Amino acid sequence: MKYDYGRIIERRGTDCLKYDYAAENGRSAGAIPMWVADMDISAPPEVIEAIKKRAEHGVFGYTMPKRGYFEVVASWFARRHNWNADPQKFVCTPGVVFAINTLIRAVTCEGDGVIICQPVYYPFASGVKYNNRKLVVSELINIGGRYSIDFEDFERKIVQNGVKAFILCSPHNPVGRVWEEWELSRLSQICGRHGVFVIADEIHADFAFDGHRHIPYARVSGDDNFAVCTSPTKSFNLAGLQISNIYIQSSAVRKKFEDELDKTGYWEPNAIGLAACLAAYGQCGEWLDGLKNYLWENINFALSYISENIPKIKASAPEGTYLLWLDCRALGLSDGELSRFFDEKASVWPDDGFIFGQGGSGFERLNIACPRPVLKEALENLGRAVSSL
Repeated sequence: MKYDYGRIIERRGTDCLKYDYAAENGRSAGAIPMWVADMDISAPPEVIEAIKKRAEHGVFGYTMPKRGYFEVVASWFARRHNWNADPQKFVCTPGVVFAINTLIRAVTCEGDGVIICQPVYYPFASGVKYNNRKLVVSELINIGGRYSIDFEDFERKIVQNGVKAFILCSPHNPVGRVWEEWELSRLSQICGRHGVFVIADEIHADFAFDGHRHIPYARVSGDDNFAVCTSPTKSFNLAGLQISNIYIQSSAVRKKFEDELDKTGYWEPNAIGLAACLAAYGQCGEWLDGLKNYLWENINFALSYISENIPKIKASAPEGTYLLWLDCRALGLSDGELSRFFDEKASVWPDDGFIFGQGGSGFERLNIACPRPVLKEALENLGRAVSSL
């Protein structure tokens, strides 16, 4: 391969959240970290060169993106996702979670209902609660390991709770669904009928596998009552650079969003992040294609190993993301016991399923975006631990 996705890089000692904070998270130092969704794979060399060039300039003063930056961002989504986004409708922010919390404050009032479909990325629920909104949950339906939206329950909960906003995870973290066009269209119709603003978290947009294709919510929405949260950080492993690009169709909502940014006093992006984003979207399509092939091989390796050696744990191929959603209910362990089992017996550190909310009990989320020898070691550890039960 032109790029070496399998090179093992020592991340310990770099103030790395994934590796250096085991004790703070109540985990054993020797457990293999496969929890937080960043990759143990180097960023593209083109991005690294762009960062070096920017660093060599030597001045890192206040920095703001100009129109050309957003044109590069929009061009990426046009080429990769057939979405002709207006460059003028993007707002640059220091991260998607930051933007989601800001959007919650911009489009709802305290006490308003905000609906999510659990199990789902846990900062959604905490963001609703921390901003003093009413958390409303419509649980996903799990049929044989493939999840779907309970549209009747979703609409009923909206009506019953006076819901004003919906946080959509697309592709879905942790269950790995890439929503089909008809599913997104039906969500749009329901939200449109009841005046619900849609906050679409599409940070995993570039990871769709095996014939599935991510469809930006903006392409199916029947109105302007939405925002699409995008970032190069998952696709190119740039999370520490704090950069995201939020598309807000409505000029009135975009103004409210910018006003909320002003209230935080934190609206200028990272200068290095801007340079990295431009290089990633402008030069690194080939790198991403190769990465997706490597990750898909990792997924198939993991699924085969689990099926053949750990049949008590069930896993389905994710349609999107680089996260495996492991059904461990057959092990007969409580959530606390399951967490300790992975840590103390298997020496593997995934994200516990129960933190993703309703429907997550008995599950674990495993990040497979790592060199294959590391993945193999983790699965072998897990296999031995399950055999010893």
